[in-house]
Amino acid sequence: MTSRGNIRVGIGGWTFEPWEGSFYPEKLAKKRQLEHAASKLKVIEVNGTYYGSQKPETFAKWASEVPEGFIFSLKASRFTTNRKVLAEAGESIERFFAQGLTELGPHLGPILWQFAPTKKFQPDDFEAFLKLLPETVEGLPLKHVVEVRHDSFKVPEFVHLLAEHNVAPVCAEHHDYPMIADVTADFVYARLQKGSDDVATCYPESELQAWKGRLETWGEGGVANDLPLIDPDRQPKRQPRDVYAFFIHEGKVNAPQGAMALQALIDG
Repeated sequence: MTSRGNIRVGIGGWTFEPWEGSFYPEKLAKKRQLEHAASKLKVIEVNGTYYGSQKPETFAKWASEVPEGFIFSLKASRFTTNRKVLAEAGESIERFFAQGLTELGPHLGPILWQFAPTKKFQPDDFEAFLKLLPETVEGLPLKHVVEVRHDSFKVPEFVHLLAEHNVAPVCAEHHDYPMIADVTADFVYARLQKGSDDVATCYPESELQAWKGRLETWGEGGVANDLPLIDPDRQPKRQPRDVYAFFIHEGKVNAPQGAMALQALIDG
């Protein structure tokens, strides 16, 4: 059997009123929603950390409510990424990692650095930003992923920079933003953003099957050749990779059902 990394499928956040009575049982207390979500899913992307700092006690509480092996991906601060000169983000990056997120311990997953759709690729400045990203925080190893949403990033130079720093691009399936499916790190991160509230599993069965194949290919160290590659001639090292995929944005009402359905296909 081919060796592969862990494949985790999840959603964005765990507080959303339409999930009450559908994903969450009727009358489930809000304070138990994370516990329930973590019992059904393997990963959640946290958006709240993008807008403001949390307390160490908050991260510790989250960690106490999820099972072994569950992962939180944290969206990094907007005050870091929404700036003209990224090379000047050092102090902001330090503040983000000083808020106590190490309380998550082994539940700490990838850090997502999301950039505005208007942010253009400036090679020297972006490289300076990548050099500021720490490899560890208080002894915990870190994984970094960037979501760039301007077409100027669709150049081989960007892909090579990410590979040099072991940073992954978000493979974003979105109606407006570019998809970058090149593998540049020891993990892969996908955001599936074309779901529908009218489809019980967010994505139709045929598309779930297609994504199952891609996630498994990535997990086994391969490249999803049916997706657009910025540098198709580049061959990343073949090695088992952890894979994170999120049903998010469009089709949010049924995102949990989509995540569970795709995870079930993968886990067999």
